[in-house]
Amino acid sequence: MSAIAEPTAPPLSADGPPGFHLLAKPSGSTCNIDCSYCFFLSKEALYPNEKSRMSEATLEAYIRQLLESHRVPEVTVAWQGGEPTLMKLGFFQRSIELVEKYRRPGQKVQHTFQTNGLLLDDDWCAFFKQHDFLVGLSVDGPRELHDAYRLDRRGQGTFDRVMQGWRALKKHGVDFNILCTVNAANQHHGRAVYRFFRDELGAKWIQFIPIIERATEQTLPVANLGWSERPGEKRLLYTQSGDRVTERSVGTEQYGRFLIDVFEEWVRHDVGQVFVQLFDVTLEGFFGRHSLCIHAPTCGDGLALEHNGDLYSCDHFVEPRYKLGNIHETHMLKLVASPVQRQFGDAKRDTLTAQCRACAVRNWCNGGCPKDRFTLSRDGEPGQNYLCAGLALFFTHTGPTFHTMAQLLRQHRAPADIMALIAAEDAKGGPYQLCPCGSGKKIRFCHGARAPHSLFGDVSPAHPKPPEKCTTVL
Repeated sequence: MSAIAEPTAPPLSADGPPGFHLLAKPSGSTCNIDCSYCFFLSKEALYPNEKSRMSEATLEAYIRQLLESHRVPEVTVAWQGGEPTLMKLGFFQRSIELVEKYRRPGQKVQHTFQTNGLLLDDDWCAFFKQHDFLVGLSVDGPRELHDAYRLDRRGQGTFDRVMQGWRALKKHGVDFNILCTVNAANQHHGRAVYRFFRDELGAKWIQFIPIIERATEQTLPVANLGWSERPGEKRLLYTQSGDRVTERSVGTEQYGRFLIDVFEEWVRHDVGQVFVQLFDVTLEGFFGRHSLCIHAPTCGDGLALEHNGDLYSCDHFVEPRYKLGNIHETHMLKLVASPVQRQFGDAKRDTLTAQCRACAVRNWCNGGCPKDRFTLSRDGEPGQNYLCAGLALFFTHTGPTFHTMAQLLRQHRAPADIMALIAAEDAKGGPYQLCPCGSGKKIRFCHGARAPHSLFGDVSPAHPKPPEKCTTVL
């Protein structure tokens, strides 16, 4: 491909988005672990005869076109996978050189990197620190919960090796956030998971991502086995189709209860100190801003770039019908601004069910992610979000509190002042009132307790010895 003339940038105009987010996957779907729920592993079926490694030519085309395509002064260079550390450190050192080569005067570049953490060491973390990377570390909670599905190719848990990577990040002072999936194993343990991240890992930024693995009646038995390659069998290509979900998927309502469990802990102790992505964007919604595509009215500005330069409409829609083109043949900006991509993004708003359009929490939910709209509405209309019950539960429960926080901001006060207001309300009812989380427990024994007994073993990164097997959480 290096001998092919690269497309030139079309003129920057108001037709395209002023900025967008692109997840580049330099090693494709290739990964050094074998998470049971990771349907991204199946994407290797799209490129069966290729080695999934981004070439120098594609790297340079990506960086150049990304920087050329932005009218806003801040650009994010985001690396994901698969597992991007499989590309070795030299690849990313070269990416920094290319950013400096093509960066326009006044352009500020933020580097982000999502990893499972297994290969992180002093060299990687010194590099991240030197270039101000924000590193996302994938952890699903304490050992018993993390190791339920995040396994290596021998079927062994990865928790201890992830914690080694976490120690390296901490040692070098690298900014990191935690990306935690919410799945069938940890869905009943929101506070325990959150407290582990806050108290044990010292996390200041946390994202919770629901695991929803779609399948058809025919593919469900195979999907329940996981997306690993099995001897003598062709790997099943995951696509956003089917109205069934795997047994690993988070429960519809339980997702909302998980978030509420976390919220009631956060709103009492950590506002302004720990930043949970969904909580931040919910508060933004009171001011008409939507920085997260999942709950924005429209989408289409969060694309995915494969190792060979193929550009897809979204990281969750890396499948043939959503391929926009290849950046070696058509400039990235032209693909991003194409009518096909704009239609993809507008469809999020235009295909809402009547139930969604009339919903009291629509302004904050906006129907959720299109990939999850595969159930029927109350009226039997197709296209309702699988997570609808849970999302409605969360936004309804937290709405009044976020409304108060928005009022505080309008009064030029800190949102963290909500904690004193909550503490006063808790004190009015006394320690034996029912906890507002809806658990049915007295607040003294629920969210009113700063540190109740943990169900889990010795999971502290400072004490990596595995605990006795836990039989109460799955």
